[in-house]
Amino acid sequence: MANNPFKYGTIVQEPYFTDRKEELATIKESLNSANHLILISPRRFGKTSLILKAVHATKRPYIFINVQRAVSTADLAELIVKETLKRYPLERIKSFLKHFRIIPTISINPITNGIDVTFNPGVDSNILLEDALGLLEMVSTKKERLIAVFDEFQEILTLEKGIDKKLRAIMQEQSLVNYVFLGSQESMMTSIFEKVKSPFYHFGQLMHLKKIPFEDFHQYVQEGLSAVTTESNDLAKRILNITGCHPDYIQQLAASVWDLLNYKKLDREADAVDTAMTQLIAVHDLDFERLWTGFTKNERRILRDLATLGKLSSKDGYATSTTYSTASRMLKAGYLIKTETYEIEDPFFKNWLLTRLS
Repeated sequence: MANNPFKYGTIVQEPYFTDRKEELATIKESLNSANHLILISPRRFGKTSLILKAVHATKRPYIFINVQRAVSTADLAELIVKETLKRYPLERIKSFLKHFRIIPTISINPITNGIDVTFNPGVDSNILLEDALGLLEMVSTKKERLIAVFDEFQEILTLEKGIDKKLRAIMQEQSLVNYVFLGSQESMMTSIFEKVKSPFYHFGQLMHLKKIPFEDFHQYVQEGLSAVTTESNDLAKRILNITGCHPDYIQQLAASVWDLLNYKKLDREADAVDTAMTQLIAVHDLDFERLWTGFTKNERRILRDLATLGKLSSKDGYATSTTYSTASRMLKAGYLIKTETYEIEDPFFKNWLLTRLS
């Protein structure tokens, strides 16, 4: 029996990865230079999958740091050392660790067999960060330049005031590390890397990851469905129209449609998309209800207008400035995304709203 060709919710690799050939080529070129890279896109647009695909293609050592996992500068330093130890043998790193001004405690987790790194509480976080980032330069070589990927990089601004200045001061002195900064908060990332007075102003090549073009994604979805239906062309179009070409939601809806068709769970193949949507919305009904009740009156109005009109509106007595400032906050919180215009991030939530508002 064939396996479902669609995958969602995790980092996507072959054979589930689709298109992005132009972006992939640009990233490879950047990684093969001495420059750094900044990649910005809304959540779940596939930037992590794209970067890791490019990094793997270089066959060079890399570390991947999710800055959201850190709640302090010390946490960030621990993550950097921990991920470096995963990539290089301890015997090679041991001599470098001896030069740390504050020696970390390294232990093996008996349950996961993973490496744990901790520093004594209350120590100078500036020293920890300098030594941790310095380790990256030490383990790297001209022949095998280390690639250091920092995901959700905008979160550094929540760790400690002035940490961006500290990071830039250290990183700009290094010559053997390629830094890659990923971020889903466009306004914050743009402020970090494009604001003239920012320490990271023009620190690397800036890329904005857009949606995959309709035709490219249509071919991918159609091919995936063709093994289980003769109506793959029309079903693929409907899936892309409903999801607004959002990569993760395309994969999710297409996977549900494929299961319905493969296991013959409906009478008419043409009903597969509607049936899948009904099931997905039903699964999330309680979550969507809680989400809706948590929004303010103005936020609900914005969601209503985006769902029904496809654009922001200043009717109902609200000032345009109020509408756009609220939309900006919702964008920052992840409820909206902005490509050519504002959109509801979750197309399933959008369809749940349309059902309620009809």
